[in-house]
Amino acid sequence: MALKGTLRDFGIAEILQLIGQQAKSGILHLMARDDEIHITIGDGNVVGAESARRQARDRLGNMLVRAEIITNEELEHALDLQKKTLRRLGDVLLELSYLSMAELKEMTALQTTETVYRLFSWKSGDYQFEAQQVEWDEHTVTPLRAESVLMEGFRQVDEWPMIRKRISSRAMTFEPLKVLESDKTEKRLIPGGDDVDSAFDSLGEAPREKKGEFATLGRNERRVYELAGPGRTVEQIVDLSRLGEFETCKALLNLVNLGYLRAIGPSGRSVVADAARVSAVASRVVATMAMAAALAALVYWLDQHALAAQGETAVRDNAAQRMLARYQQARLGAALEVYRLERGEFPQGLGDLVEAGIVDGADLRHPFTQPYYYRRTAAGGFVLLPPVE
Repeated sequence: MALKGTLRDFGIAEILQLIGQQAKSGILHLMARDDEIHITIGDGNVVGAESARRQARDRLGNMLVRAEIITNEELEHALDLQKKTLRRLGDVLLELSYLSMAELKEMTALQTTETVYRLFSWKSGDYQFEAQQVEWDEHTVTPLRAESVLMEGFRQVDEWPMIRKRISSRAMTFEPLKVLESDKTEKRLIPGGDDVDSAFDSLGEAPREKKGEFATLGRNERRVYELAGPGRTVEQIVDLSRLGEFETCKALLNLVNLGYLRAIGPSGRSVVADAARVSAVASRVVATMAMAAALAALVYWLDQHALAAQGETAVRDNAAQRMLARYQQARLGAALEVYRLERGEFPQGLGDLVEAGIVDGADLRHPFTQPYYYRRTAAGGFVLLPPVE
């Protein structure tokens, strides 16, 4: 079966569905500008996933250290043996009794799913499926049915935006507000079940009861609650929970909604205060936008009616353009502040503001033909300058 094309025409969901229905085996290669992922599929089931640009923190050994399953010293010892024997790291760790088979399977599956589910956010790229026999270790790998991957992938795409509205930064911490009841004494959780939409219905309020609609605290919430100690960040909780980023953040949201935890932003303020500040800054952005629009009209008029003319050659004065640029630069600065309050840090580039829906692409250049100069500083601030034209 030859499968090759672009993700704009044939999405990751359709590709996995087709391969799963036909129970094919082979390697699915997916290439985008920023990454290249290779998914190993056996009889229609996902049995492995590798990223060509996998960061060091996402490698199996480092994941095990961050989950506090093994120590740094144990990892270094195992890596030394791996270089000498050329065996897989997991096999070396098992032989050294640094972890159990169950722990290895759990972390291997987590590494695979976290890689695969990232693909559902890809908007473009190319793919190619090579049908071939594949080998995988049945003792350390749990096969994932293509149908299950599809359902979970779509669920995450649907619910992630709502979760990120409150669990907006990996640097956030939490303060326990009340003791979590035991399984036997807990009576209700979120009205309407554990759906994330129901979680947002009661955000910031005391839990409300809907007639005939009850749920119990889930295993994920209990696991995450035990890990959400004072000063422990979202990133650390994700690593220790072994649930993956999505499930961990969803559990944190549920616990915040129910009043078991209070979310504290990276700056040390509660997310309620940060939300109010985001709203205030956003209002200033709107006001600045209106001013910029008025000045844009002025610049257009000046361009159409040259301030001075000599013969057939119009002599233009860019003073109005420079004045408009000052307001536009202030607007971009306010947009950067909104991004920081929502995400916990300034963006890597101005293009991230467009992706976040805070500004339009044209705003990054207006009123110039070249984009504004921007970079983050080591001190946690930013530099924003007009282009040189």
